[in-house]
Amino acid sequence: MSERARRPFPPGYWTIWTTVALDLIGFGIVAPILPLYAKRFGATGFVGGLLFSTFSLAQLVCAPLLGRLSDRIGRKPVIIISLFGTAVGSFLTAAAGGLPLLFIGRLLDGASGASVAVAQGAVTDLASPEDRPRLLGLLGAAFGVGFVIGPAIGGLAKFHASLPFVIAGVLATINGLAAIVRLPETRHHIDAAAAHAHHAASFLAARSRSLITLLVVSFAATCAFSGFEGTFSRFGNARFGLTLGSAAMVFVGIGLFLVLVQGGMVGPVTHRMGAPRAYRIGLASSAVGLALMATATSWWALVPSLALLALGQGLATPTMTSMVVDRVPPHQKGQALGFQQSVGSLARIVGPAAAGKLFDVRVSLPYVVGAILTFLALALLLIERSPSFTAATAAD
Repeated sequence: MSERARRPFPPGYWTIWTTVALDLIGFGIVAPILPLYAKRFGATGFVGGLLFSTFSLAQLVCAPLLGRLSDRIGRKPVIIISLFGTAVGSFLTAAAGGLPLLFIGRLLDGASGASVAVAQGAVTDLASPEDRPRLLGLLGAAFGVGFVIGPAIGGLAKFHASLPFVIAGVLATINGLAAIVRLPETRHHIDAAAAHAHHAASFLAARSRSLITLLVVSFAATCAFSGFEGTFSRFGNARFGLTLGSAAMVFVGIGLFLVLVQGGMVGPVTHRMGAPRAYRIGLASSAVGLALMATATSWWALVPSLALLALGQGLATPTMTSMVVDRVPPHQKGQALGFQQSVGSLARIVGPAAAGKLFDVRVSLPYVVGAILTFLALALLLIERSPSFTAATAAD
């Protein structure tokens, strides 16, 4: 274990990490306050959920295309395009005087949202197979950084509602300019002949039943978690009296815990028990967290539920990515990760909209349904624990 801890990071890794962290700080600024921001324009819980879904709809369409483009022209130019697109989307959101422009801003931001998946592809270009879970886990810690710093900046909405969105746009612009200068290109060693031979091959064409099962499970779990993201600020307001600022601070706490899990736990856990088992533990933790949240009426119950949910998400995200990448040839990594991101985007279309509608019926209902959905996803994985499934999820 000590040898793994001392293993040097590949050249350029921390530049990629910083790029992702800055991008996710911008997302962390927007996500916690967007439902209440939209409420200023008369949005219901359902319409607030649709704003999240609009972002994900654009990402669903564009992520595989940008991922495949990164396989052809390189990771760096695609990341740069994505960052500047995010900047424009954030500025449009800040300038919105009503729901139509707000939806346009979220569409553009979502269409530009492939930078994280392409950056994951860049890390897998650099990493050896045995080091992928550790490096992807550390990259996943950037999500936690985004949830720590982003919501803290989002709390500035108490001074002016659109100020956090302006800051997110400025941050994305600076990040894009820095990426032009500092971001390395990692896609150097792909066999062009092999890539051409597989050019027409669909990512799903030769995939086993086990991988399809895994993506279905991921879809269900992401629906549940994105439903939490899309409704928690209103849930906290209704049950605990949270404001824009205090709801943002809750996400700061979640982000700190995510940093601890993905920065310090993912590598050792996956090394000891493997990515599939770590993923199952993550699902179980998320399901219990959502179930506890549905019944929480005091902070003594809410804080453990949030911790379990963050632990589950922290374990599940990088292990899923590692398992997907291990099943595709090098020249299809970007396309595969783009497809995975599309599955997640589809879940984020369905999840927040459905959770918003459930919230309008009863405030705890999104978390009851989310817990059931995650438990069912875990049950599906357990049912599929045949020798062929285990071999497929462990295969390179």
